[in-house]
Amino acid sequence: MCGIAGLLRPGGGEETELTAIARHMTDALAYRGPDAEGTWTRAPAGIAFGHRRLAVLDLSQAGHQPMHSDCGRFTVIFNGEIYNHLDIRSELEAAGAAPNWRGHSDTETLLCAVRHWGLESALQRFSGMFALALWDERERTLTLARDRFGEKPLFYGWSGRDLIFASELKALTTHPEWSPSLDRNALTSFMRYAYVPAPSTIWTDVRKLPAASYIIFTAGAVVGSLPAAKPYWSQRETVVAAQAARITDEGEAVAELQRLLSIATKRQCLSDVPLGAFLSGGIDSSAIVALMQAQASQPVRTFTIGFREDAFDEAADARKVAAHLGTSHTEFYVDAKTAMDVIPKLPTMYDEPFADSSQIPTHLVSALARQHVTVALSGDAGDELFGGYNRHVWGNSLNKRFGAMPAVLRQVLGVLLRSVSPEPAGTIARMAGPLLPARFKIRRAGDQAAKLARIVGSTSLDEMYRELCSIDDDPAQTVLRGEEDRSWADGEMNRVKAALDPLDRMTLADSLSYLTDDILQKVDRAAMAVALETRVPFLDKDVVEFAARIPPGMKVRSGRGKWLVRQVLYQHVPADMVDRPKTGFGIPIDDWLRGPLRSWASDLLSPARLQAQGLFNASRVAARTAEHMSGRRNHGYWLWNVLMAQAWHDQWCA
Repeated sequence: MCGIAGLLRPGGGEETELTAIARHMTDALAYRGPDAEGTWTRAPAGIAFGHRRLAVLDLSQAGHQPMHSDCGRFTVIFNGEIYNHLDIRSELEAAGAAPNWRGHSDTETLLCAVRHWGLESALQRFSGMFALALWDERERTLTLARDRFGEKPLFYGWSGRDLIFASELKALTTHPEWSPSLDRNALTSFMRYAYVPAPSTIWTDVRKLPAASYIIFTAGAVVGSLPAAKPYWSQRETVVAAQAARITDEGEAVAELQRLLSIATKRQCLSDVPLGAFLSGGIDSSAIVALMQAQASQPVRTFTIGFREDAFDEAADARKVAAHLGTSHTEFYVDAKTAMDVIPKLPTMYDEPFADSSQIPTHLVSALARQHVTVALSGDAGDELFGGYNRHVWGNSLNKRFGAMPAVLRQVLGVLLRSVSPEPAGTIARMAGPLLPARFKIRRAGDQAAKLARIVGSTSLDEMYRELCSIDDDPAQTVLRGEEDRSWADGEMNRVKAALDPLDRMTLADSLSYLTDDILQKVDRAAMAVALETRVPFLDKDVVEFAARIPPGMKVRSGRGKWLVRQVLYQHVPADMVDRPKTGFGIPIDDWLRGPLRSWASDLLSPARLQAQGLFNASRVAARTAEHMSGRRNHGYWLWNVLMAQAWHDQWCA
């Protein structure tokens, strides 16, 4: 894993100046790559690259970047891993296209693949996670590209006369002419989702490169112009095409998922440095660890963190799974102070407002793992691919029930449900918990009741899905002079004209935005802040394309998600050890805001401060703060959005 940065100055520039800017940008990413640094400048073309290296494959100088192709035409800086690069090397060698390899890094394989097949064809062959910048000396073009699912970040935009790009926004801010303004529309979208959806960023005229795409700039590019990114693969098209190739035999499906996920896990265990895995004790992480251990010659290193609050603690479950599989397990229990110590780091860790509260335990478990390993596999993406969220379990039923109701009746029911505080629902669920079977226990029942109230008035599945995913269901009332820009996300879903099953449609929507812009970016920043590389076997291309062929009934069954993944896991771990209600990897944010975080929150949420900043509706924030602190309502996640935006603003806009 690494950090990349660079610039293109149309018309060329002075070498010393270009190199200094690139180096300064790259220095801001030093923690992403503590093992080595490098810069390269082609002054007549106005191009300068910078790279910080976390050495994982080929620890020698042969893996150093920026790297040049053997023919001298291409120069690349690359962040990530190409897991099938050894297969690609064999294919190149069979075609007589391989050079005299200088080392065994995937970066060298990438350059040879681009030279032989061309960029787009090479990208289509790669199975991995990456963000890259490629200079083509013959064509005098700069290409930026990103992996299929957006595991690795890449930002770009104009700063004065320079096109600048980097792995993280903080590197862009070091440019001497950096002067963007805050994008209120992006802030409005953030309030709804707790993240800024791609391709927007919190800054105007600065973009995230969408997943599975590339963008080309010429040496004579017009300053300020941003050409459209071009996709080289489409999950939307993959899901639609898979409707005609469903796998109907359950035994065949279980065996094939076991085979494909085993291959993906084995590929992603390729490393020249110590490797381990995150283990929560849930279905997805347990499945990955089980497959790792089945192929390992010694105990796999596994890591988890726990909380003293029972509703959020999964450490005991992880411990049981680790003992059953025989892993070398490490756990760490987190108290409120340890978690609070992370909060001041979040604005610089994420560079833009980001409010998935699991960012804190994710960083803590990454720091724990980094004490022992350099690479960690995770179970991320199992929910998005195989229907693991509560909205996937409820979605079809809710859509049928409420979609058939007259609009007036839906509106009346919605008003009634909204009038009931979520707190009593949560209290009742906690009291009834000991009396109910595990499958009927609902964690955060109050929050789920509040979501139900929001979706009653939905007029379509897409609208219902958006409400289920929303933290703020009317963010334009929260952000002053802010409007939502849903053109990209809605445009992607609106292009799906095929009659998809509701589950297929929801999991596709999750994959197009929530997975890329929340889950994967959360893990990248939380882990790379401590120079830990994370890998996601569920996002192997073959596994993803296979998941698209699985019918909904093999994903959600009998009121439970991820049926197919469970069948694979049950071959390694007893069902009663891993079957429990779905819970998020979060912190007890509601209680902490009323307790140990109250003073910190009250300062950031004070009406005087909000009015002076002019970003949020101070009276709306004050009303919800009062309701939450008194216990009358539960606005913890909504308030966390505002708090993360306020903390970010203090760091970057002061």
